[in-house]
Amino acid sequence: MTDQNSETVTEEVEVSTDNLMDKVKAWAKDASVKRIRIKEPDGDIAVDLPLTFGALAGGALVLAAPALAIVGAVIGAFAKVKVEIVRDPNEPRET
Repeated sequence: MTDQNSETVTEEVEVSTDNLMDKVKAWAKDASVKRIRIKEPDGDIAVDLPLTFGALAGGALVLAAPALAIVGAVIGAFAKVKVEIVRDPNEPRET
């Protein structure tokens, strides 16, 4: 799912819980990603992580680690979760 407007682009992808932490770390390094929302299978938002490039340089991923650990414990029973990635289309994407 892609929702475009003049300020952000939203993507929704399904990720296996085994790969969730690696994917979140990769998205967090991407300067175009402004927010990551991890959704439970029923659609409820389990974690909403606002990200900025400046905050990541200051260690925001380290600050987000406890929230991700809690999510890992909560969603451990599920095989896959949906992740919503909000990007700034004006920022260059990491490849």
